[in-house]
Amino acid sequence: MPSSALRTFSDPDDYAALIRNTKAEFTITERGHFSAKLTRIDLHRLWMQRFSDNLARVAHSAGAGGRVTISFRTQPGPSLLWGGAEMLPTNIVRHGECGSPFQRSSGSAAWGAMSLPVEDAAVVGETLADSDLTRPKQTLLQRLHTAAGQLAEDAPEVIAHPEAARSLEQALIEAMVDCVSSGEAREDSSALHRHSLIMRRFRRAVEENPDQPLYIPELCATIGVADRTLRVCCQEQLGMSPKRYLLLRRMHLTRQALRDGSPDMTTVTGIAVQFGFWQFGRFAGEYKSLFGEAPSATLQRPRE
Repeated sequence: MPSSALRTFSDPDDYAALIRNTKAEFTITERGHFSAKLTRIDLHRLWMQRFSDNLARVAHSAGAGGRVTISFRTQPGPSLLWGGAEMLPTNIVRHGECGSPFQRSSGSAAWGAMSLPVEDAAVVGETLADSDLTRPKQTLLQRLHTAAGQLAEDAPEVIAHPEAARSLEQALIEAMVDCVSSGEAREDSSALHRHSLIMRRFRRAVEENPDQPLYIPELCATIGVADRTLRVCCQEQLGMSPKRYLLLRRMHLTRQALRDGSPDMTTVTGIAVQFGFWQFGRFAGEYKSLFGEAPSATLQRPRE
């Protein structure tokens, strides 16, 4: 049954949890009050999502499989990279069934995604690959995507109507086919491909030790790369050193634990130690600088 939903968020974890068909994680890299908006539209076979968030961040998403997804910017803005490649207003990015890329923004970002079941992706053709869009057809796809988002906000009953949804779905699929079939394929360089493989191993090592402090020499040995190579890859795809990324990630994991904890059952010190922080004054200062409140305030505040 076709449907749509519109949500706004003040917390990046809640935002990540509602992204469809993927396990997403957001690590905010800019100070400020976070705000985001997510519009989700499910047609018959085509799923759509529209995203906007206001702070620089590194996001990681692991696709649940079963669907082939394309994404593109819906508005121009600060730098937005996916897997180390810039997402421009004039290109489209294809994500495989079980892709696991990093996305990095340097500020506010607005982008959209569309996905089809794998068995339906043949309709789009073998040309569905990372490709440049011709401007008129790219504009049509973005316009249709925007119109669907506007319907979700102003007239969700239209999307819920089966025939209206079918008509919109076919128009979007046709526009998608026109875009990717007329583009020129962009092949990743061998270096970029190698760096992507290294970053997959890096991410796997991080996920296998989610609540433990990781140290660069041990991480390099686990991944099988030199320290300098890992730094180059992280700078390319994350915009920061691996040490800085791991610190920010541990900060966000600490915040999750504080939000989920009970003031009667746990302490800030106990949770900080759990995630490898032992200089408590420095930890509290960094935490407040990043999230705008003391760790104790996070622990005491009820979940929304």
